[in-house]
Amino acid sequence: MTARVKDILEILNIEAPFSLAEPWDNVGLLVGNPEQVVTAVLAGLDPTNSLVDEAIARGANTIVTHHPVIFKPLSVINTAEPGGRLLEKALSNRIAIIGCHTNFDSASEGVSDYLALQLGLTDLRPLLFSANNEPANAGLGRLGSFPEPLSSGDFLARVLDTLQLHSVQMAGKLPEEITTVAVCGGSGSDLATVAFEQGAEVYLSAEIKHSTAIWAMENKFCIIDGTHYATEKPAVSLLVKKLTEAIEEKGWKINIQQTKEECHPFVLMDRTHQL
Repeated sequence: MTARVKDILEILNIEAPFSLAEPWDNVGLLVGNPEQVVTAVLAGLDPTNSLVDEAIARGANTIVTHHPVIFKPLSVINTAEPGGRLLEKALSNRIAIIGCHTNFDSASEGVSDYLALQLGLTDLRPLLFSANNEPANAGLGRLGSFPEPLSSGDFLARVLDTLQLHSVQMAGKLPEEITTVAVCGGSGSDLATVAFEQGAEVYLSAEIKHSTAIWAMENKFCIIDGTHYATEKPAVSLLVKKLTEAIEEKGWKINIQQTKEECHPFVLMDRTHQL
């Protein structure tokens, strides 16, 4: 049996139900034909021209990204600009593009779960449960604990190793011992107060607002900004794992690949760098 794009959508809808997406989001099949036969799948965090180029080079006619390629309604498609060029390239090469965004954030085994597990946290539960708690344990962010408390130094080293970063920004003071931690992959500034109220000693997320950082200082609560890319990038491998397992179970001969070209959009600069 051959797999079609709609079959990949069905797998994703089981693993991260599209109904979990936030009302403002745009998820599912965003470019392409649901009836098209799938040759190979390439998964990445961001829908970029370089990702489409990589898909073409690696023989993948289906792309699954966390961030949606079309987020707001398009009033024009200018193929002289990067966004229009991406769509033109995908359509002319018959490449389907699927977005698996806030539904994957809220899934019971999704972005924040995987980040928390990579850190070694256990007994995970959402910071904000999905409406009616359906499916079970679905919702935004995660709160968990370490089996044994970590020193501040060991915890920071684990964060940097997990995120594959040399440094992070931090607001508030890091506790000397850490047991309970809240995480939210991606932009999670608005969940800082929720993490604090639910007893987290540290909150790891990204795109922390200045006002939230000041609030953290005033409340002696530690918030770490691990960047949007680094806090969500680990979940791409989870997407690949879930798709691979489901496809193997169905007996389909489809190669599920993770991007090798994607990289952090920000570069850390200091006085030693030559411009």
